[in-house]
Amino acid sequence: PNGSGKTTLLKCIDGILKPKGSVLLNGGKDLRTMSRRETARLIGYVPQSSASMMGTKAFDVVLMGRKPHIGWQLGNEDMNKVIEVMKLLQVDRFALKDFNELSGGQKQRILIARALAQEPGVLLLDEPTASLDLKHQMGVLEAVRLLVKETDVSAIMAIHDLNLAAQYSDNILLLGCDGSYFMGPPNQATDPDRIQSFLGVQGSTSRIDGVPFFIPRGKSPNISPPTLP
Repeated sequence: PNGSGKTTLLKCIDGILKPKGSVLLNGGKDLRTMSRRETARLIGYVPQSSASMMGTKAFDVVLMGRKPHIGWQLGNEDMNKVIEVMKLLQVDRFALKDFNELSGGQKQRILIARALAQEPGVLLLDEPTASLDLKHQMGVLEAVRLLVKETDVSAIMAIHDLNLAAQYSDNILLLGCDGSYFMGPPNQATDPDRIQSFLGVQGSTSRIDGVPFFIPRGKSPNISPPTLP
């Protein structure tokens, strides 16, 4: 649910926020002992919203993802990686457009391409499909899924759509506003009793091609209908 700490958790993993506890990477290395540059080589982070980048071409935004790897000058490897990830996310046709002139969904895919250009071991995505239409939601999630299956990259994303999560994820972590949590495969995470416990929504779960889909039923008990004059 909103306010349960999804974004906070991602920011703690990325080192943007400093947790009281520890974040351990690569078999137990404490994030607090790593430099920011070393962290950037291991973790790619895509925030919910993008800052304004006046006069910056989309290609250059993606190229920023190579910063942790670039020495004194750009190499062919850096340029080729940028082209590769932009083609993967089907944003290469926007390469020479001003970033600020792109739509919200196009900006989101450019920022995901920037994170992929880092070649991280862990990719963090904070609601990466929030501003995308259904076709591009699936395109982004399929690209991330393919990346995870064909490389050593792990992807962790905050997402509100339970059914998209169930379709593309290996495991789902449910967070409660009271600090409770559950982590398990999609068929367990979408159990109707568990969804009602965490989200306060009643419903049932069906399977389509082996994938569980949660179907809400009725209104949320925490939301009252508007009073009409």
